Amino acid sequence: MAEEKIAWTGRITAVQPRIRLIRSFNERYHNYLGYVLRLEGIYGDESGVFHIAVGKGAHAKHQFHSGMELSGRSAPVQDERLETAGFYKTSGVKVEQTGEVALSETPPVLGIPPDLETYRGRGHRRLDPRTYRAKCELCIWGCRMPVEIIIDHWNPREKEYRFETFCYGPKSCPHYKAGRMRTVPARRGMVWEEEDWIDEDETAHRGPDD
Repeated sequence: MAEEKIAWTGRITAVQPRIRLIRSFNERYHNYLGYVLRLEGIYGDESGVFHIAVGKGAHAKHQFHSGMELSGRSAPVQDERLETAGFYKTSGVKVEQTGEVALSETPPVLGIPPDLETYRGRGHRRLDPRTYRAKCELCIWGCRMPVEIIIDHWNPREKEYRFETFCYGPKSCPHYKAGRMRTVPARRGMVWEEEDWIDEDETAHRGPDD
């Protein structure tokens, strides 16, 4: 049975990539799914701030950015462990008002986000969750990912879920803080620590201002 969708309308206040992370001990895999729009407006019978997941095709067509006014229809997320947005399976997106593209010389960056391959190519560094909430929720280079942790490959149903925050932005950003080292649980009580060199290696191809 098709999921019931709700109508919404609002003004974009942030656009970030929609990326899901799968961890298994010292291995990690990314699913680059699209984008998450943070809007202020009306969704169904309620008003306020809400988050809508959209596909990469929708972003390629509309070039979403802060200040745009949109309308559309989306279904409520069924498994909140797997999404940072509250609504997904978005359709019927209509640009009501384009608005001006915000060009900021200092973070947070509010312009038009690049395509997902650009994010993949840049690589990310872990970002302290408190810093993300205070400084990076509106920046196109910030990302809050749902994380699925496979504890035991011999028992695929044994999983844990959490959220992690990352930065794809310039390494010279004055707001950046890595936060605590992350650990990944595994079978028989084993734990793997994701050390700093992993982020350094993933972004080694970029200069401080890239």
